Amino acid sequence: MEETISLQDLFKTMKKRMSLIISLTIIAVTLSGLVSFLFLTPIYQASTQILINQEKADVTAFNSQDIQTNLQLINTYNVIIKSPVILSKVIEQLDLETTPTALNSKITVNNEQDSQVVNISVQDPNPSVAVDIANTTASVFQNEIVKLMKVDNVSLLTPAILAENPAPVKPDPILNMAIAAVIGLMLGVGIAFLLDYLDTTVKSEQDIEELLNLPILGLISSISDKDIMDSKVQVTPRRKR
Repeated sequence: MEETISLQDLFKTMKKRMSLIISLTIIAVTLSGLVSFLFLTPIYQASTQILINQEKADVTAFNSQDIQTNLQLINTYNVIIKSPVILSKVIEQLDLETTPTALNSKITVNNEQDSQVVNISVQDPNPSVAVDIANTTASVFQNEIVKLMKVDNVSLLTPAILAENPAPVKPDPILNMAIAAVIGLMLGVGIAFLLDYLDTTVKSEQDIEELLNLPILGLISSISDKDIMDSKVQVTPRRKR
């Protein structure tokens, strides 16, 4: 016979295991908060912007065709910015104890659609180091692109600035705790249904009706030892003097 579970049975199982579900959710949120605040290293981000335009000597001849040409060059520039040619000079100027490959993983280069503004973002555990890397990368690229591409069409638009009280971009403890709460809740519900499925013991008359598919005609109440002793005292006859 195919066994079906009603929505009422689901809520009954969750209600019966509610303490387990709540406990696992609280444990997951607590662990996530501890890891986020105590064990994960805060990462700070600094960004600088450069402008890709035409050669400075031809400012008077600036037209829409030049803009289209510059937009086509941006993808090439994005690759050059993160190339070892640029990053090696950045490491040398800042005297960083890292490699171009490791530094590459900290730098993100992107630009808005149909925009000549390129954003150079750097993430580092030290906010001042992130600012220095971002500004130095933009400066080195501006100087080296003249030698590499034989053009002078890059200018610094917005340098990175160290804020008074920089806030880390990651980890986000609130987001991590919210995700942990969802995971803990799902885990608690899953374990609750698993325990209920594996529990084959008979605890009530309703379990007997569901198991045997027969109605209950009567119940035998349990009798404690105290009730037995009291009944014996009541039925004992008094002796005649």
